Amino acid sequence: MKLIITVIQDKDSNRLVNALGEQNFKTTKLATTGGFLKEGNTTLMIGCNDEDVDHALEIIKDNCSHREQMVAPISPMGGNADSYIPKPVKVEVGGATVFILPIESFYQF
Repeated sequence: MKLIITVIQDKDSNRLVNALGEQNFKTTKLATTGGFLKEGNTTLMIGCNDEDVDHALEIIKDNCSHREQMVAPISPMGGNADSYIPKPVKVEVGGATVFILPIESFYQF
């Protein structure tokens, strides 16, 4: 048995949860905040059998897209303001960060 932990953008969360549910994957949804853009993320915990991991990864990959977003940089606090460029920059966001952990035991009460 495995525990899949995936961090995705909030924009992708409903689509992914629905797609996983249609394939009978049970998920737990957690609201999280990203460290880089300081924006809302969703972290999903998905428990599944070893033989279902590849199918779950396929669903995650199909429902979490990369896209570009304009981001206003945060001014440096206490840093050198000479190198600070106060105009928005384009960054790639989205997709999924996935961790797969082995489960030693599972209990449901």
